[in-house]
Amino acid sequence: MFKQFGGKIKAEHIAKYKKSPQWNGKIFENLETTTMDIGLKNMPKLIKYSFTGRATRGPQANIPIPSFNQDSFYQSEPTFVWYGHAVLLLRIGGKNLLIDPMFGPDASPIGPIRTPRFSKDSLSVIDQLPEIDAVLMTHDHYDHLDLASFQKYHPKVDRYFVALGVERHLEKWGVPASHIQSFDWWDTFSFEGLTLTFTPSRHFAGRGAFDRAKSFWGGWVIQSNSHQVYWSGDGGYGGHFKEVGERFEKFDIGFMECGQYNPMWHQIHMYPEEAVQAAQDSNVKKIVPVHWGGFTLALHHWTDPIERFVNAAKSNNFDFNTPEIGAVFGISDSLKEEWWRRY
Repeated sequence: MFKQFGGKIKAEHIAKYKKSPQWNGKIFENLETTTMDIGLKNMPKLIKYSFTGRATRGPQANIPIPSFNQDSFYQSEPTFVWYGHAVLLLRIGGKNLLIDPMFGPDASPIGPIRTPRFSKDSLSVIDQLPEIDAVLMTHDHYDHLDLASFQKYHPKVDRYFVALGVERHLEKWGVPASHIQSFDWWDTFSFEGLTLTFTPSRHFAGRGAFDRAKSFWGGWVIQSNSHQVYWSGDGGYGGHFKEVGERFEKFDIGFMECGQYNPMWHQIHMYPEEAVQAAQDSNVKKIVPVHWGGFTLALHHWTDPIERFVNAAKSNNFDFNTPEIGAVFGISDSLKEEWWRRY
């Protein structure tokens, strides 16, 4: 269990943090004042609601993950496979990338109360995946970075590009420091024909009781010679989306966080309507909602995010895709089937 926590913060890490404009000397800070309205007064009610009717808030049947379709994946570029919640496999510029590859069966691997995945045998998907040129990580929360997944995909991975601070976990788990590059907001790196940029988000990070906001969080912009892809990362709505749009002008497709929200933590997780607005702010041409379809991490029904998202996108005449978990798709595909209603 202790290995699951990852690496401890050392002096060498603090020395790197001090170079970041968002490090206040003790923790990383968001661009806007950001709080969570969960005090001692609200905690008993939150715990009660979290475990009351939990089973009915999730799907009533296992959501199967189809076998990896190699022929479709390599047919054209860019191509994408969303594996539920915040896991994305993509091929762009001739490279295979994985974003936040948490395929594990439990989003609460260290807690006494488990948070099971909606899809069974999800770790076996990793065995089917192609060789991965690089893994991109937005932050170190357990629903984005878990030891069980890492141990299976690490033999397939050559490089890791991670939010500042996440490198200490990978090093603890045996990745050579030379294979990891950490990013502050707006850091850019040229990787074998691709340009990778780490972008701001409004969130927090940490894996234990004493390291909250002592590693960083954010999103990713991935550019090839012909396409631009935006991954928003976890976080609440804020002015950073317009800045992303101003800097990059136009995205072919954007994967926007859209799930696990609540009024008590609204500043760190967008409502679905805000996900559509964030896509508009950042000049995304087509939007795909993510951070849903994997776990029950909030008090809403599991389909609430996607139903609200579809309504908001249609109301704003915004082009969108709602791919089924494990399906290969491209930018030009039009995926509007309401597949979630089968579960």
